[in-house]
Amino acid sequence: MSNFNHSSIINFKKDITYAENSVVSKKVLEQKTGNISLFAFDKGQKLSEHSAPFDAMVQVVEGEVEITIDKKPYILKEGETIIMPANIPHALTAVQQFKMLLTMIKG
Repeated sequence: MSNFNHSSIINFKKDITYAENSVVSKKVLEQKTGNISLFAFDKGQKLSEHSAPFDAMVQVVEGEVEITIDKKPYILKEGETIIMPANIPHALTAVQQFKMLLTMIKG
């Protein structure tokens, strides 16, 4: 299931909106082999430390985020990308409102 139509132009900055004190998400693609999701985090919102059994790539579409991977912090801004390796603890904190595209490939 997807919130976006095939063969249509997508603008990741405009196609999701912020919600006060919340994290908003929309599925872009969902397949057995992985999925892509779009997120909008209000300032200060977090994803607590966790790990996943497969690599995940974060692409910052707008704003600024601190991503901690294996206890090491990284500050990412619009246009920057990082890969979070499988089975390694990671967490996210919105330094300011930010939007990201999360790509997870299974297997």
